[in-house]
Amino acid sequence: MEPGAEDLMPRLLPVGDCDLDEDFDPTVPPRTPQEYLKRVQIEAARCPDVVVAQIDPRKLKKKPTVNISISGCQPAPEGYSPTLKWQQQQVANFSAVRQSLNKHRNHWRSQHLDSNVTMPKSEDEEGWKKFCLGERIYSEIDALSDNENLGIDYMKVGFPPLLSIVSRMNQATVTSVLEYLISWFGEKKFTPELGRWLYALLACLEKPLLPEAHSLIRQLARRCSEVRVLEENKNEEQISALSLIICLVSRYFDQRDLADEPS
Repeated sequence: MEPGAEDLMPRLLPVGDCDLDEDFDPTVPPRTPQEYLKRVQIEAARCPDVVVAQIDPRKLKKKPTVNISISGCQPAPEGYSPTLKWQQQQVANFSAVRQSLNKHRNHWRSQHLDSNVTMPKSEDEEGWKKFCLGERIYSEIDALSDNENLGIDYMKVGFPPLLSIVSRMNQATVTSVLEYLISWFGEKKFTPELGRWLYALLACLEKPLLPEAHSLIRQLARRCSEVRVLEENKNEEQISALSLIICLVSRYFDQRDLADEPS
């Protein structure tokens, strides 16, 4: 401590100065309160003024839990910017879906799942990606075989976000699965299967948002805007689906800086 600094910081306890005895043994317990306070002084005096932490970079997490960015969304392609009326209608529809889901959650949770439905554990990232998107999309298989076309194999095409499924998911699972799918979407193309699950998970997300969920949905909206700009064939249905997610994140979940400017 610099000279004179102690004068600016009065002591809370009347403890006299103590010298560092050569025979001081820190392993011996203090016998009196005064001796204990003197030992604290001695230990504080031995501490260096500046301490540098030794950090092993190999122990740092590869993926930060919360990824916060202040960058906004890219504008919609020319001629495809959604109107304010359209955005307000989507928010109203979404709000109605959320209210219905909350009202009937206990009913749908009590419904038996089909024997072929096995929900992965919350921490099973690969399992949830395959469950939601299907092995065909997850593994990027272009077409189904003739035998698979005879019936729907949900392990191949993915399970839809049925109410009986999403009603069983607690908030921790909803947030985890949302993170898994956004991570997958960060490097892959947008698909109808992904869009349905993202909409359903957003409908299950409780307000007020936790910091991690807040960061995730902002990341999702920005990714949607990036993909929307790069849409080569200007598929109107695809652009509309991406604009819908941006609309819900920005206008329903109050991330107004990400909102599309009305056309």
